[in-house]
Amino acid sequence: MRVAAVDLGATSGRVMAGTVGPGRLELEEVRRFPNGGVRVANATGSTLHWDVLGLYREVLAGLGDAGEVTGVGIDSWAVDYGLLGADGRLLGNPVHYRDSRTDGVAEFVHRTIPAPELFAVTGLQELPFNTLYQLVSEGDRLAAAEKMLLIPDLLGYWLTGSVGAECTNASTTQLYDVRERTWAAGLAERAGIPARLLPPLREPGERIGTLLPALAEELGKPELPVVAVGSHDTASAVVAVPAEPGTNFAYISSGTWSLVGLELDEPQLGASALAANFTNETGVDGKIRFLRNVMGLWVLTETLRTWAAHGEPADLATVLAEAAAAPALAAVVDIDAPEFLPPGDMPARIAAACRETGQRPPESRGELVRCIVDSLALAYRRAVRQAAQVTGRPVDVVHLVGGGARNELLCRLTADACGVPVLAGPVEAAALGNVLVQARALGAGLPDLAAMRRLIRETQPLRRYQPGGGNWTAAEARLSGAGVVA
Repeated sequence: MRVAAVDLGATSGRVMAGTVGPGRLELEEVRRFPNGGVRVANATGSTLHWDVLGLYREVLAGLGDAGEVTGVGIDSWAVDYGLLGADGRLLGNPVHYRDSRTDGVAEFVHRTIPAPELFAVTGLQELPFNTLYQLVSEGDRLAAAEKMLLIPDLLGYWLTGSVGAECTNASTTQLYDVRERTWAAGLAERAGIPARLLPPLREPGERIGTLLPALAEELGKPELPVVAVGSHDTASAVVAVPAEPGTNFAYISSGTWSLVGLELDEPQLGASALAANFTNETGVDGKIRFLRNVMGLWVLTETLRTWAAHGEPADLATVLAEAAAAPALAAVVDIDAPEFLPPGDMPARIAAACRETGQRPPESRGELVRCIVDSLALAYRRAVRQAAQVTGRPVDVVHLVGGGARNELLCRLTADACGVPVLAGPVEAAALGNVLVQARALGAGLPDLAAMRRLIRETQPLRRYQPGGGNWTAAEARLSGAGVVA
């Protein structure tokens, strides 16, 4: 069986062809394309948008290039959406979650719905760009909208004409009742969001529909089914975590963002989970992804972009080699601090953060990149340990999947920081999880997550990193004065 997996990240997208059979799981990259924000001037300043029409064009081109496939599924980043009018047309390009329009909106919403009440219903981590806050920031524009579709659902609608919301992504909106597994329509109305905007929910594995006739003719793919997968890319990535049954594992889906957590059967909605700012997102097969967002490789990517913009381009492999040779834990920052969220001059921001905590700022490129990677590993350590503490479940191994699995320095330092082995891979975890859920829906003999993960272990290259040394406790202490919980 051969299916097409559309996997859209915040900085790049890809269309992959996945082949699944007994003891066989192969991926072929059909098309890769850049993604990112487009800043557009307006009467009050500017807004950072996504070029969703450009993404759709690339998706169609990738499906055309994929050849003969028996299905297609789409996953992407979470929280962002398009609004449809009553005529089914998109009202405007979706706004990027890194746009500043939600500044202060959470505090405004909390006057009506206190944060503990929001958490008790949705189980969601407080982030300034949650879909709830984005919708509130729309103001009067909501009156013209009929439906809100998250990015994979919007693309699926354009492919099939079917309106709906896949539940793993819906659970990231702060508008989803994580216990009842339905929209929290009453909560939405209290926040000023019309309940009519919330589309019917779908489970991973449901068929959304088939390609619209005109598209099917254009692409030469009649009757091609579009399948709802774990449409939040982290939900698909967690499907591809190659965990052995019965192991106490944590996972890190490491890309532009890093999602660090545990897979649970029930949400954790107590005071300790709220205080630790963890989130409860729905996973495939009814699992709960108990995790925390960590800033991820975004800071490193923006650092390279800043150097290039100043006429000093740097090769990633070279600066990582220089970082590996730089002193360990010489300087660390709170990688999740709000100043690292928007695009901008990351080297300057890192230097300022070091000075604020009484540390000498990095002087060379190698030292700066080492500071970023050390700080990221330190954030992973905090999240893994807090997840174990909140749930009372020990962690014996960390599975690191996604693009970060290629970064040997990051994997080694994560093992050192967490004090347990790290099993790195697969790199294309989201695409693989997308393929596996599609394949099961279309008849492959993959009855459960254990079977899917066994196929990952049997077919995908993995690398094990044993923990070493490093005074990570002392490094954490340097940040405690900045309000970072160790």
